[in-house]
Amino acid sequence: MEQTKVPIPADVLEGLEAVRLSGKTNMMDVPMVTKLALEMGFPEAALWVKEHTAQYAAGVLTGFEPADRLDESTIRDMAARFLEGEGGES
Repeated sequence: MEQTKVPIPADVLEGLEAVRLSGKTNMMDVPMVTKLALEMGFPEAALWVKEHTAQYAAGVLTGFEPADRLDESTIRDMAARFLEGEGGES
């Protein structure tokens, strides 16, 4: 039985692929993937993974397929939610 690939914004997939190719972490280490994506200049990938952890984990296991790119307003909204959450995390 073939498993379905997880649709993911193309710009997010680009960032995740850069992290994967760096070889600096196991792709199941979500906090490190997020950190590396930010450090490597792919904030949209870091934001998407943080907000879609279950989809991300499924995609690591079954694969991803590129979908439409994120629009600027979606990225801004995700960034605002990310920054709001930073103050409450320990």
